[in-house]
Amino acid sequence: MAANGNANYYDLYRHGSLGSTLTDALDDLIGAERMDPQLAMKVLMQFDRVITEALSEKVKARLTFKGSLDTYRFCDEVWTFLIKNVTFKMDGGQSVVTADKVKIVSCSAKRSDEK
Repeated sequence: MAANGNANYYDLYRHGSLGSTLTDALDDLIGAERMDPQLAMKVLMQFDRVITEALSEKVKARLTFKGSLDTYRFCDEVWTFLIKNVTFKMDGGQSVVTADKVKIVSCSAKRSDEK
């Protein structure tokens, strides 16, 4: 996944439920001619910034996971891991979640062109 036009933030979170719902709403507004596409792009870039900052500043919970690494790849400064038979444990170990397959995408905090 490549970084968006914004110099500091990836568009990774646009593919989650919040980002996808926002994108659908913006598409509806553009389709109804109630918003310019340029403004919609500015909204998405703002979303990229805000969601990234909120997650890095507000979320303090930690979890550990264990599974079998099926595939990994490193391309354009982005790591992608496909893991099978995964068990997640939250802080304290009280909550355990399992999954057959998990895809983890990891991007550097700083883009390669910001070195």
